[in-house]
Amino acid sequence: MPIDIVKAADLKRAKDWRVILYSKPGVGKTSSVKFMRGRTLVLDLDDSSRVLAGQPNIDVVKFDRIHPEEFWLEFLKQAKQITEPYDNLVVDNVTSFERDWFVEKGRKSKNGISNEIQDYSQWTNYFPRIMTSVYALQNVNILVTAWETQQEITTDEGQTFNQYAPAVRDSVRNGLLGLADLVGRVVVNPKTNGRGVILQPSDGIYAKNRLDSRTVVPVEDLFKFGSEKHDVPTPPVPDGPGEQGPEKPGDGAQSGTNS
Repeated sequence: MPIDIVKAADLKRAKDWRVILYSKPGVGKTSSVKFMRGRTLVLDLDDSSRVLAGQPNIDVVKFDRIHPEEFWLEFLKQAKQITEPYDNLVVDNVTSFERDWFVEKGRKSKNGISNEIQDYSQWTNYFPRIMTSVYALQNVNILVTAWETQQEITTDEGQTFNQYAPAVRDSVRNGLLGLADLVGRVVVNPKTNGRGVILQPSDGIYAKNRLDSRTVVPVEDLFKFGSEKHDVPTPPVPDGPGEQGPEKPGDGAQSGTNS
């Protein structure tokens, strides 16, 4: 098999990008899709696409929340053809997908409610395969959204702190974040009610930006990659984390339950 060598000078950072946005529910992740350039296809995993009503360049695929595995299998079979006419694909949102997947697994368990231990190991293998397949699509930009949670971080020096991050299970989070070119936390400025995206990482916020040098940006300018325009820093919302995904033994919750 030939080895493909590409000159770094020929690489385009703002083409076929992979972006993750996360926030509390209702802050404006889905609404940010209105500011994407070109034609956009939204894979609506949590029934929030109605905020996009009337947008002429956006189409929506409704997710089967009762049969999530069957839906994904069929979608990925056709994904290349489905996405070909579009410039952007939005997966909105993976936290909801995670919950629906565990709920459906609970329905198929022995008691019809609780998750079984093998469900957690299966998710650890299943979710990365889904997202890797999505990210492997060619000639399309991809935006993934999630709710937010707080993860506990321990430094090499033994210091422990809580950091905002996308709300998916610990076992799959790092893999998901590693696939993205940009990860941003959407917040609201309580003084102006303006929406902004924090792109600079800190002890308290997981973020990264390898598409350009911006560290914080108004949500309406987020997808203008390559711009050097900076916004006045938008303060984080000073309250607790958003809803979290299902937990398992060792993740700080009681075992074998999901509703």
